[in-house]
Amino acid sequence: MDAEINIPRHIAIVMDGNGRWAKARKRPRFMGHKKGVEIVREMVKTCSSLEVGYLSLFAFSSENWKRPEEEIKNIMGLFMMALDREAKALARNNVRLQIIGDLTQFSEKLQEKIKKVEALTAKSTGLQLIIAANYGGRWDVVEAARQLAIEVKAGTIEAESISEETLTNNLVTRDFPDPDLFIRTGGEKRISNFLIWQMAYAELYFTNVLWPDFDADELKKAIKDFSSRQRRFGKTGEQVVAEKAKEKR
Repeated sequence: MDAEINIPRHIAIVMDGNGRWAKARKRPRFMGHKKGVEIVREMVKTCSSLEVGYLSLFAFSSENWKRPEEEIKNIMGLFMMALDREAKALARNNVRLQIIGDLTQFSEKLQEKIKKVEALTAKSTGLQLIIAANYGGRWDVVEAARQLAIEVKAGTIEAESISEETLTNNLVTRDFPDPDLFIRTGGEKRISNFLIWQMAYAELYFTNVLWPDFDADELKKAIKDFSSRQRRFGKTGEQVVAEKAKEKR
């Protein structure tokens, strides 16, 4: 990419459109999810080459349990298969995999597989790949608030000392920086309960491209759009320009 392009440190993606992609081709929804896994592989490769630090993917939300039982069964099977097939490749390519969400709802076999893959890639220092599975942003905030309430009750902290920082430090994403760029494929324009606390200042990018068609060129298009934006974080545009000019001196 152009040397002037600003690469986001952390990209978060809602991978939407698998079912519609399959339907348009008169194929089962499962085939869309299967194709979607191939795109995940391409995104990991592209983000690694661009030196993106963190890539968060919304694989399965806490609301997705409402889907047809057969589809859920297929998704769980595909998740297990992907972990089996990709684990060694991730470790070989210095990619660390971490799964966030309420994993207790998954089968013991899947939970065990997740632990093994995380352990296998734990020493990787390249791209940090974060898969949100049975995750919900509100669930994340509630769990953090519950933990703080327990600590207040135990007397280990004072209620008055609770701040944005202390709540952030109790989220499942406490070890990761907040997303800089949020991408949603498939034409919908909403966050859908994904990292709602963490994306307070993320730049939002929506595309009509369905996830199975979202290739490296589409990702680079999103990054180029991100790079064109002025991120102010509450400051004025003039302040941001002045600070950047000062940094270049």
